Amino acid sequence: MEPTVKRLILKRFRSFPSDIVEFDNPTFVVGRNGAGKSNFVDVFSFLSDAMSSPLQAVFDRRGGISAVRNRSSAQSYPPNLGIRVDLGASANGLKGGHFAFEIKALANYRFEVVREQCEVRLHDGRRFWFDRGERFGTNADGLRPALEPAALSLPVVGGDARFAMVLRTLSNMRVYSIEPAKLRDMQDPDTGAALKRDGSNAASVLQDITRSAPETLERARELLATIVPNTTSVRPKKHGNKLSLEFTQEWAPGKRLNFEAFNMSDGTLRALGLLMAVYQGSTPSILVIEEPEATIHPGALDAVLDLIRDASQRMQVVVTTHSPELLDARWIEGRHLRIAVWNEGASHVLPPSDTTRQAMKEHLMGAGELLRSNALDHAPLFEEHLQAGRLFEDF
Repeated sequence: MEPTVKRLILKRFRSFPSDIVEFDNPTFVVGRNGAGKSNFVDVFSFLSDAMSSPLQAVFDRRGGISAVRNRSSAQSYPPNLGIRVDLGASANGLKGGHFAFEIKALANYRFEVVREQCEVRLHDGRRFWFDRGERFGTNADGLRPALEPAALSLPVVGGDARFAMVLRTLSNMRVYSIEPAKLRDMQDPDTGAALKRDGSNAASVLQDITRSAPETLERARELLATIVPNTTSVRPKKHGNKLSLEFTQEWAPGKRLNFEAFNMSDGTLRALGLLMAVYQGSTPSILVIEEPEATIHPGALDAVLDLIRDASQRMQVVVTTHSPELLDARWIEGRHLRIAVWNEGASHVLPPSDTTRQAMKEHLMGAGELLRSNALDHAPLFEEHLQAGRLFEDF
């Protein structure tokens, strides 16, 4: 599947004073500790949260705008926080478009939206846009939203069918960092339509899949058995008004035992969380997975890669990783890699160098081998390229 988000432009977001990142599907982001991978991942969470929560609450959950806005002393960068998302084609009729905004920090932890812009291009040739600055301009007849200075327009305008596809795409971005302890605990039941970021409602998601998509459940069980040998099934189990997970392991005909989640290893529970993230009923527009290899045996990473590749056929997938074993797959090409670096007090996410791409293309070394040998080099960083990243278009 072609990437839903083709490009991100960042201006003063966390450790990124300015950056332009292009995507393939799947995209693997590698880099040293402290290079900015977690800050980069938070872009997707921030955008998703901003579509469903007041902007003030989105900042407050992150420690306020002062904690989110990059405060580099470099004078060449604009002082305001800004993000632009360039969108690709999707099955729901969207041919392309973009969404961008710029936010100015004010005194006493307050802020205001300086400018916001959205463009939608449809396969039938129609094009709609709005551009909010000092005034709200649009070519969409009848669109006159009432707006607050500290609120984004799109969550309101997205109720209009002409802009709904952009709102759905951004709000359905999901970031996962599975915490095995959350799967081990008793869980409060919910609809199970969407997995929580830490996996803490995995039992409800499994229950929903069991009811509505038994063929998907079978595929998930097959992959779980590959990752965790002898595990033949997993099911939700009721305990009063709580839910837990129960696993069955079978090592010979008639030789089986049932185990509840508190008996299972971190690797088993993380593997199940990844499976629920991919096969949940509400399919993400973008699935971002942080370090899926953690606590999973290297011998089982082929199955994790199969899961990632399978997911990329149905949604855009972005993965952060430290694992050479995860990058050993021969199908991973230079176009799938991005390298997070920390340079002179700033984070950047860069494509691999020409030398790295050539080595991979000629199968001299794979991405995993290059990472092991500390030879996974990134392309040069050109300041002119970063400054060329425009948040807004002229309509």
